[in-house]
Amino acid sequence: MTFLRGAAERPHHAYVFAGPEGSGKSLAARAFAASLLCANGGCGECRDCRLALRDQHPNEFVVEPEGRDIHVDTVRDEVWHPAYLTAPEPGRKVFLLREADRLSPSAADTLLKVLEEPPADAVFLLLSARAHELPETIWSRCHIVTFTALSEPFVVEQLEAEGVAATRARLAARLAGGNLGRARRMAVDDDGLAFRDVAAHALELGSKGPAGALQAADAVIAAAAEHKKGLARELDAELAPFLDEKGRPE
Repeated sequence: MTFLRGAAERPHHAYVFAGPEGSGKSLAARAFAASLLCANGGCGECRDCRLALRDQHPNEFVVEPEGRDIHVDTVRDEVWHPAYLTAPEPGRKVFLLREADRLSPSAADTLLKVLEEPPADAVFLLLSARAHELPETIWSRCHIVTFTALSEPFVVEQLEAEGVAATRARLAARLAGGNLGRARRMAVDDDGLAFRDVAAHALELGSKGPAGALQAADAVIAAAAEHKKGLARELDAELAPFLDEKGRPE
């Protein structure tokens, strides 16, 4: 983050934020975008900062995969064309590409053309948990900012600040392996740590011989089936705003 604070004053035209899921790439990208768009270098309080931190600034262009890939038409319409136009508001333009490793080959070629001749008022931020899958031609034209898994004490501190009990916060942080988002889901969801109880029960059953081992297997299979149903319900809830009354994509 110290590097990004300095970079905001004289930014390179393109960066790759590389690191595992939950390592803070998205938070850092929002903060960096705010510092690039804020007249005061990222005060965190002005209109520009507030909008940028919500990915809603008029000069910020956010690109995400549509289905499995980021398609060439998306890059052409949402990156290439606006990159060479005057910004909606005075100041820089910031282009944020999430899961950039999912660029299709033709989309990557289109993005490369922009990176080869970047507009002076544009900064490109590519986020990826699998940055090694980006084409070398793109990788070589970006500054690489590497993120590692968050430390367990940091995750615990964040969860406790959000109101999670200390014991539950420590357990979720340990099981999440440095992924704050995963730890938050485990800690906040009533069933987030249920699998741990199932595993402990299965171990107890398994220690009682062959019959217990069969009971343990049944318990684990039943818990897995229930977990799958829970994921399906969560997916339905997340997709609901994007579907019409007949359940079709709008």
